[in-house]
Amino acid sequence: MKIHQSAPETGLRCPGMKGYRVTARKGPKVERERFDDFGQALAAVDRHAQELERTAHSRATGGRIIRRFEPVQQVVGRAEIRGPNGLRGGIDVRGDGSAEAYTGRLRRELVEQRDGESPAAALGRVLAP
Repeated sequence: MKIHQSAPETGLRCPGMKGYRVTARKGPKVERERFDDFGQALAAVDRHAQELERTAHSRATGGRIIRRFEPVQQVVGRAEIRGPNGLRGGIDVRGDGSAEAYTGRLRRELVEQRDGESPAAALGRVLAP
């Protein structure tokens, strides 16, 4: 008898996946949560992203020998959502405190924010089941 176990950390699609996983990263620190409801998972992504925005502070790095990276070019944290049927997306927070939503994993596509729309609202608009 062969038992099939999904490998959640490998990034492989899990067609039978139920619920949503939220992963928040800031440097080496990683937090993971599970939710049954998309709205709750999106709220958790928003909460993590807002916390990252409040604490984001980065200085330009590089200079004479290597390329210089300004704070807006540096991702200091990320909040991601993963769900059934290959649903993937998240919010990147930059060193200057700005944030942008994206979909996908390997081929990320930026989500265009409408006037007055937060990154989490833009992500929810695009990913909502």
